[in-house]
Amino acid sequence: MGDTAVGPTDLGPGRRQPLDPLDCGGLELDGALDLLAAGELTVTGRMTDASNATLYCEIAAGESSGRCVYKPIRGERALWDFPDGTLAARELAAYEVSAALGLGIVPPTIMRDGPFGPGMVQLWIDTDVTVDLVALTRSDDPQLRRIALFDAVINNADRKGGHLLPAPSGRVHGIDHGVTFHAEGKLRTLLWTWRGRRLSAEETALLRGLAEQLTGDLGRRLEPLLTVTELTALDARLDDLLDTGRFPLPSGDWPPIPWPPF
Repeated sequence: MGDTAVGPTDLGPGRRQPLDPLDCGGLELDGALDLLAAGELTVTGRMTDASNATLYCEIAAGESSGRCVYKPIRGERALWDFPDGTLAARELAAYEVSAALGLGIVPPTIMRDGPFGPGMVQLWIDTDVTVDLVALTRSDDPQLRRIALFDAVINNADRKGGHLLPAPSGRVHGIDHGVTFHAEGKLRTLLWTWRGRRLSAEETALLRGLAEQLTGDLGRRLEPLLTVTELTALDARLDDLLDTGRFPLPSGDWPPIPWPPF
């Protein structure tokens, strides 16, 4: 069947982010996005521990090839607090915010047609299997601090340890962002090391820059992916983080740690 990209793939201002070829079969960022958009998907496996249909694929276009994860919308399981059929769009929205921040947290991601219909397609990231994930989540690694701030921005309701990918380059990526951007506060994460701590000048500048982008190109990219209420809540979370100047504290109204944690 046709595999036509249905999501934005061009790299405008504010959409540059680090991508080390060591972590993804030698691909650079531009080539990776082009491949995800135009390549032919061949499903070769399924992640059986995922709650939603998560398919491992080979992808090829001409002489370019790679690996990716494909999550078809039709394979999403209904959730009581997230509307049906919205998880793939939230995954793409998380990538858009990650790209706007320029931190390289979320691997290159698009929305496109695939063998089982439209869905999210994300570049496969190799992992360094020698890294102890439990020890990593308990550390004060500055990369995890950036991910904790990112999660506060996108209101991540499910930051498990297994959603962190320590890559061969030493970079730590974050994946599985289907339950994000809810209008109500639902932050659940293992990364509470920095709770209540003051934001650095660099972090404050990042958030201010992101808030400015929401009024322009980034906002336009997010409009088809999130509701007006969710976009308003995103803007409010940024304002709150900037007003308090601190990482959020766990809420007493919502379990602060996802279960299972890994």
